[in-house]
Amino acid sequence: MELFKSSDNTKEQPLAFRMRPRTLDEYAGQDHIVGKGRLLRRMIQADQLSSLIFYGPPGTGKTTLARVIAHTTKSTFTTMNAVLSGVKNLREEIEKSKERYALYQKKTILFVDEIHRWNKAQQDALLPWVENGTIILIGATTENPFFEVNSALVSRSRVFQLKPLLKDNLFQIAKSAIFDSERGYGRFKVKFLEGALDHLIDIANGDARSLLNAIQLAVETTPKRFPPPEGEEILISMKTAEESIQKKVVLYDKEGDYHFDVISAFIKSIRGSDPDAVLYWLAKMVHAGEDPRFMFRRMLISASEDIGLADPAALGIVTSAAAAFDRVGMPEGRFHLTQAALYLATAPKSNSALGFFDALKAVEGEETGEVPNRLRDGARDKEGFGHGKGYQYPHAYQNHWVPQQYLPDSLAGETFYTPSDCGYEKTIRQEVIKRREINLEITGTPFPEILSTKPVDQKKDIWINRLTSGYNTHLAEIRDSIFSKAVIAPHHKVLVINPGNGLLLWEACRKVTSGLVSAIPGDRPLNPAEYNALITHASGLPEFERPQIHNTILSKFTSTDGITYERIIGMNVLTREKDKRSYLKHIKELTSPGGIVVLSEVIPSKSTRLTELLMENLFTTKEWETLLEAENEIYNSARTPLTGWTAEDLKNYFIEAGFSQVEIGNREYLQKRLITKGEISRWFSPSSSVYGYGDYLSEKMGAPSLDIIRKKVSESLSGKEVPWKLRVCPLSATRPISK
Repeated sequence: MELFKSSDNTKEQPLAFRMRPRTLDEYAGQDHIVGKGRLLRRMIQADQLSSLIFYGPPGTGKTTLARVIAHTTKSTFTTMNAVLSGVKNLREEIEKSKERYALYQKKTILFVDEIHRWNKAQQDALLPWVENGTIILIGATTENPFFEVNSALVSRSRVFQLKPLLKDNLFQIAKSAIFDSERGYGRFKVKFLEGALDHLIDIANGDARSLLNAIQLAVETTPKRFPPPEGEEILISMKTAEESIQKKVVLYDKEGDYHFDVISAFIKSIRGSDPDAVLYWLAKMVHAGEDPRFMFRRMLISASEDIGLADPAALGIVTSAAAAFDRVGMPEGRFHLTQAALYLATAPKSNSALGFFDALKAVEGEETGEVPNRLRDGARDKEGFGHGKGYQYPHAYQNHWVPQQYLPDSLAGETFYTPSDCGYEKTIRQEVIKRREINLEITGTPFPEILSTKPVDQKKDIWINRLTSGYNTHLAEIRDSIFSKAVIAPHHKVLVINPGNGLLLWEACRKVTSGLVSAIPGDRPLNPAEYNALITHASGLPEFERPQIHNTILSKFTSTDGITYERIIGMNVLTREKDKRSYLKHIKELTSPGGIVVLSEVIPSKSTRLTELLMENLFTTKEWETLLEAENEIYNSARTPLTGWTAEDLKNYFIEAGFSQVEIGNREYLQKRLITKGEISRWFSPSSSVYGYGDYLSEKMGAPSLDIIRKKVSESLSGKEVPWKLRVCPLSATRPISK
């Protein structure tokens, strides 16, 4: 069955069919999966596809993307529709695929539209051939594949989620349809009056197919006959546009993901006490034809889960509204839906009922679960076993209460219910706590902390992991801080500057599964050993998941195909750069609009200084004063751009480069550092490139005095391990989105 079979009467096909893209460059939207540099685009261009599943609402381009692949691949591309095809058709296709591979070593790509429509047996029939590579599967589904598609197929496929198209994408599609002379209406004088095209795009609501159908209806029904006489203008008015697309397309399947996402948003808005959001999500469900009984059921749950005893009347209000709705029905029943929803949204909140699940966990984890003797049924075994002995009848005491332990002895002192300080529960909170304290006192059990439901010491576990991870603790913390701020998504394009041994690079590769990771050195190219080590490590990854490692320094780096990056990360990228302003302007050019740069920079001027490690009495007064003057010059002078800057300077450089939302932090790490003789020699050698101790001391005191000071420092520190403070500035900035 050929869904994409070419036809001689293409011009007779609907506009939506004619305008389907033929190449990736014509494909509109879904930049997060097929934009320049993305994993899927690279796989399609290289014709090296693995099995794929496209998941998304109608009209987002799933079948269209498969059509583009069909036009670009050298493999045999065949198609099936799960609604119209059964196991017999599938087996025939599998046999053809096996034969092609055996005779010509040619792979087969099988596109299955609406794959979720196949039952388990049909999907199972496909599995062995996907697994052994006879068939490369491309499935398209409007349902969540993790629920509706065989888990074994999903685990062997890359899943790409397509989103409703943005208005800019729809405008691009509409423009192509209006001006394309071959496939669209470019040979006619089509003109949309003010607001007409915007109306069609707005009502299409992300569905390209609906938009193109509406444009076709508007264009072909406006003239008295179509096609019109040559030169006749086709004017599309707002009225025509409204008639062409009567109702907003609602991407809402009552059995699909969006159904559950919207009800989730509705309940979370109730929980968050936002009546405006509650009314919005309620209206969205009613507009889409959601079953009111489903909405009432979820509100009944919320009345107990989210409001509970903070307002005991809430459950009754929702129950009454549901009963009234059953009597009245729609459309007037919308008032009862609204009343119940608004009551819950504005009611005081408490989730104390969740204490039941703590109790359930205790029940599941206990070994015996013996009922204490005093609580057992004394009517049968009081005399023989003493059941019920010691029980105190509360109604015989003042206020109908007496201190008494009701939990099993193994759980004495455990707490499951914590009344909130809202609504009705606020009025009973103090009494509940007081009675609990008295009960605890009579058992000799201190008021407990509920440790069973929380990790005992997460920070300690993390600390232990870092000690055994192979990285210095402070490096692991800096890495985690960078990724916490960067918030990298699987589809992002990420540039790692100054990759070093790969601390940031390999973590980026773990997080990016369908985008692109690139790496470039900072101020100097990687030496052969460093470069080869990264390439060797990368070769262990699947080909299209490997990072692109360039050995071109940032100031000379130009990305291929004009690729820009949503995230740029790095450590000590600016620390050794003299012209930080120009450097940041280059970084901005590589950053996508709205993209984020996250760096971590050691601030030399705020870290340990040499004189902090030396004893003053080893030097003459003049020598010591000159050393201090040298440090002041090195760390606070415009002559020393490598060291004479602060975190605030960095922030200003970013702002000058055109970044916004610039945030800086301040962290301090203490590490052990071995001072070598070679390091001391570099510090005190005059340099043409880096102004340091040697330059200043030779200027002020001459070469002989410089040698004396160098010798004293070497005798004091050479070969010793000293505590070294690092002042680190975590920094993030955003490239503004151009308007």
